[in-house]
Amino acid sequence: MSDEMIVRYCSPTLANIKTANLFSCLYSSKQTVIHEIRSINQKLVPKGIRVLPIHMSKRRVLIYVYRPERLKRDLSDKTVRTFLETRGYQCDNFVCCINRLIMKLREEPDFPHEIGLFLGYPLEDVKSFIENKADCSKCSGCWKVYGNEQEALKLFEKYQKCAGTYYAQWKKGMTIERLAVNS
Repeated sequence: MSDEMIVRYCSPTLANIKTANLFSCLYSSKQTVIHEIRSINQKLVPKGIRVLPIHMSKRRVLIYVYRPERLKRDLSDKTVRTFLETRGYQCDNFVCCINRLIMKLREEPDFPHEIGLFLGYPLEDVKSFIENKADCSKCSGCWKVYGNEQEALKLFEKYQKCAGTYYAQWKKGMTIERLAVNS
């Protein structure tokens, strides 16, 4: 895992316009990927960003890049909390919610689609995705949209523009520390 991957897949989180991003990558050894994550966290934690390996298989790791303050705010919404509680989360603390998500990824056979709430997706879209088994969406981009299509399309465009701009700046030599906006 490299700074380039963080810039490529997580620019909206670096720019502080999105709560979190998620991506998967290959790794050669567990020790190496843990070292890489620690190195990236040393650069990003001062900016209010955390990088976590939330699931590891033999060759791939699922990386969660998030802004704790935004996630805390997102998960403190009463309707979000109520929904997560129906899915087995104890929402007293957002860290407990992340730990429960990690446990679900590790132990349960079905993918926990409520992960969308940990990425800043609208509750209506997450609930509808689960209820409709991923069918009948109005459109899709970063996620499948069931609710406010126009608002989602604006966000998709904003995220895409951010990713392009950030990646171009990174290619010109700007460091990940300089690209990351302070909380």
